[in-house]
Amino acid sequence: MRVTRRYRFAASHRLHSASFSEDENRDLYGKCSNPYGHGHDYVLDVTARGPIHPVSGQVVHIPTLDKLVSEQVLKDFDHRYMNADLSEFKALVPTSENIIRVIQDRLTARWDEVFPDKWPRLEGIRLRETRRNVFELK
Repeated sequence: MRVTRRYRFAASHRLHSASFSEDENRDLYGKCSNPYGHGHDYVLDVTARGPIHPVSGQVVHIPTLDKLVSEQVLKDFDHRYMNADLSEFKALVPTSENIIRVIQDRLTARWDEVFPDKWPRLEGIRLRETRRNVFELK
């Protein structure tokens, strides 16, 4: 059984690599390389997988999952300029591909502590940046 919980956060970023010239960044990232950055209203789906607990009837305790996502992701990402406010993006370009990897790293770093039993497991993460851009990590 899989359970997916949806979260939202607003954040801004600039797609820019110090390894490239301004022209190369503009060619690669287009308008997303704007020196002043730009923002998105992100939609984050976190999917947990496991058996249905015989007593609770649940796969995952939703308040526990909500707390984990809030502490590990939302408190640092929501209403932030990722390039400057999140240490991971000092060395990484905050593309959605890198953002979803950072979110996975943050969740898995605490997952076994928060869910000490074998179940549930983190099944996947989905990040919607725009109506047309959706990224999944399984």
